[in-house]
Parts: sequence; C-alpha cells; structure tokens
Amino acid sequence: MSAFDITTALDDSAVKRLEAAIAPDWRSRALRWAYGLGFTAVMIYAAYVSEVLSPKIFIGLPKLGDALWLMLQPSGFNYLPEFLWALCETIAMAFLGTLLGAIVALFLAIFCARTTFPLAAFRFGFRRFADGMRTFDHLIWALVFVRAIGLGPLAGILAIALVDAGTLAKLYSEAIDNSDPKPVEGVRASGGSWLDGLRIGLLPQVLPNILSSTLYMWESNTRSATILGIVGAGGIGYQLADRLRVYEFGQASLMIIMIIAAVYLIDMLSGWLRRMLIGRTSR
Repeated sequence: MSAFDITTALDDSAVKRLEAAIAPDWRSRALRWAYGLGFTAVMIYAAYVSEVLSPKIFIGLPKLGDALWLMLQPSGFNYLPEFLWALCETIAMAFLGTLLGAIVALFLAIFCARTTFPLAAFRFGFRRFADGMRTFDHLIWALVFVRAIGLGPLAGILAIALVDAGTLAKLYSEAIDNSDPKPVEGVRASGGSWLDGLRIGLLPQVLPNILSSTLYMWESNTRSATILGIVGAGGIGYQLADRLRVYEFGQASLMIIMIIAAVYLIDMLSGWLRRMLIGRTSR
C-alpha cells in the first residue's frame, strides 16, 4: 500500500468519526419529532378551544367589513370639544400615574439593588413586593380601584402608578446594579454620607437609564389609559366604549384618529425630552 492510499484511508476514517460525532443518533431524532408533534398538537388544541378554527370567524367577517366601512367615515365633529377634553384627561391620567409610579419606584429601587442595599433577606422582601405590584395588568387594578373609590380618572391614575412603581423599580434596580460602585466608594471615603454617595456617585450614572425608562413608560401609559377608560376610569376610553356600545362607529373613528395623533405627538415629545435631558441634542 502506497503512502497516498494510507493517507486516504486515514482521511476517510477521520471523516466517518467526525460524521458519527456530529450526526444525531436515533434518540435525538425521536425526541425532536416528539417535541415537534407535541407542539403541533398543543397549537391545534389551543386553536380549537379558542374557536380560531370555527366557522364563527368567517361568519363575522362581513359584519367586520361593515364596521370598518362605517369607521372610514368619521362623524360627530360637533362633539369635538367634548372629545378633546376627554383626550386631555387621558393624557393627564397617564402623566400623573407615570410620575407617581416613578417617584415610588426610585425609592423602592434603592432597596431592591445589591449595590445600595446589601441586606439580602430584606432585599428579597422588597423585590417580591415590587413583583406583586406589577403582577396584574393596569386593567385589573383599575377594576379594583373603580370598585373602591368609584368612577373617574383617579382610579386610572392609581392603577397606572401601582403597576409602574413595580415595573420601574425593577428597571431602576437593574440600572443601579450595573453601575460602577467606585464613584460611590470615593464619595464615602472622602467623608460623604450614604446619601451623598447616592446623590453624587450613583445618580449621575443611572440618570440616563432612569429617564429613558420613565419616558417610555409615559408613552405606553397613554395607550393604557385609553383602555382603562373602558372600565370606568374616565378619559377618552370611556367615551369610545360608550360610542361603540351604541354602534356610533363614525364618532368612534374620530376618537381613534385623535388617539393616534396624540400618541404620535407624545412619542415626538418624549424623543425630544430624551435627547434634551440625556444631553444628546441633535445638531
């Protein structure tokens, strides 16, 4: 046997060993098929239970088309001052709820972060408290507060503030944990207090993340405040639900257009504030 034949035989043997090493055996292939079939069965069952595969969706398509056709013809412009007042109420609800939630979250995040609160047992309790605040959606808390204090925007403000306090506390605490502890240690070594370390050494590092998260929550809460009005929390959502209930699709279309324009303007304002406050003004 020549040297070329020996080299070829060795190469073929190495290729076979490599193929055996990377090729999945029959157990792996069977598991993949089982996972795929199981996932497909679950999806089919979920579609059947939720009636996605039922004929209802095809029966309701003509009605949906009629509603969309009516909504393409906005009407009720004589109610425009009333709608504008309700829209301003919704924006104010989102702003106040976000502001209150951010204030509570800032103090709560200090006790949820390892960097600022080293006591693990108490920190665990504060984190679970924040988890409990954001466990339920705004809609659930709005129903609770509407039942407790009655109809009106106050219920929506409290619902937004409660959920945002838990959500922003998690985001703020993660930003604090990812910050550099050396500036805080330098302030404390220079004779500063624990509060001075937070104010001088920590806050300048995490402030951009805090502002960015808070402004994003304000944008999101503007949409959430519209939904909260449907359960009686005031704002334009209450007017929208009322018009849809009596099949006034033209007036509902006008309010939807107003909501879209308001969200667009708030998104632009939030981006401008983010650039100004974080120091990234465009040239």
